[in-house]
Amino acid sequence: MAIVIFGTTNSGAQTNDPIPVKTIPALDVPRYLGTWYEIAKYPNWFQKKCVGNTKAVYSLNADGNLKVLNSCKTSGGDTSLAEGVARQIGPQDSPRLEVRFAPEWLSFLPMVWGDYWVIDLDSTYQVAAVSDPKREYLWVLSRTPQLDPKVYDDLLQRLHKQQFDTRKLEMTSQK
Repeated sequence: MAIVIFGTTNSGAQTNDPIPVKTIPALDVPRYLGTWYEIAKYPNWFQKKCVGNTKAVYSLNADGNLKVLNSCKTSGGDTSLAEGVARQIGPQDSPRLEVRFAPEWLSFLPMVWGDYWVIDLDSTYQVAAVSDPKREYLWVLSRTPQLDPKVYDDLLQRLHKQQFDTRKLEMTSQK
């Protein structure tokens, strides 16, 4: 009989508690800049109007933070734009960022900043996965509008090992 203490057992059995989300070791921000196409995402409230052609363009601001310009096509055929800012948390090569789309005058409020953690990135900076520490959000990004199915499947396996429910991913139409 195993004795359970604080969610662990003395038998070494796994608990239902998720492992902490693991980021990549380091992020080279200049290499990350540029256009990223959304391949798939966890559905979320702030992208409800988007029906396809979703992408993000990252560029460097004079203050060292990143300018974020998200765009997508709406069901009415219009392009929706959202401009924000991202900042690194920690050292210069930190893969943990925070992003804000609220007005600058609200930037002092912690709740206007959302976690943007790079949790998977290939060595050539062509395919990335971004999430948050609670696994509430997940995006699969690529430098190209289409992603090789084998590359996507391999990424899904790595995300699954990080305890992400990949069945929740919704593919993004890119035309």
